[in-house]
Amino acid sequence: MEKMKKIAVVLAGNGVYDGAEIHEATLTLLAIARNGATYQCFAPDVEQAHVVNHLTGEEMAETRNVLVEAARIARGNIKPLSDYDAKNFDAIMFPGGFGAAKNLCTFAFDGVDCTVNPDVEQAVRSTVAEGKPVGALCISPVLIAKILGDVKVTIGQDEATIQAIENLGGTHQKTTHGQVVTDDKYKVVTTPCYMLDATIDQIADGADNVVKKILEIM
Repeated sequence: MEKMKKIAVVLAGNGVYDGAEIHEATLTLLAIARNGATYQCFAPDVEQAHVVNHLTGEEMAETRNVLVEAARIARGNIKPLSDYDAKNFDAIMFPGGFGAAKNLCTFAFDGVDCTVNPDVEQAVRSTVAEGKPVGALCISPVLIAKILGDVKVTIGQDEATIQAIENLGGTHQKTTHGQVVTDDKYKVVTTPCYMLDATIDQIADGADNVVKKILEIM
């Protein structure tokens, strides 16, 4: 019997405004399970850029840890991203949410001059070096473009973000709900999710289509 494929999922905290987008994260996990693979969640063990009150959108005067917060989504079954070894996984995926652009890198604050968390960069580079696929949803493709440069991705249709991706050396393809763009050279698979004005079922479609494509190109 063929061994089940194992996909690493990198979470950026818990909640759209300062962490991982919870619908995108959960539906990614569901898509992996429904397509006959298994997952392991990871997150960098670092302090969040800031904490946002999700009811008011206001910043809160407290600090939180990305790994501790992401553990909420993973039901406690999560590892520090520094433990990730590309040899032990068949692919890696990055759900979106502002945390991807605030905690995994600093794109939300610094644009194209952003820095990337070293564990995140190492995870992406080592996965690509192994010839294994990378999936990225929503704003996460920006992070991949920052690391890899000349990569083809989609974030949907947002002109400012498209310009940033192109300034980073990437190629952007405009898409709508559930559509997937694949970079054949790097095996990077992306979809826009909540970068578009989307509903939760459209997010499910996007996550499912990325997982299906990743399993197809393994």
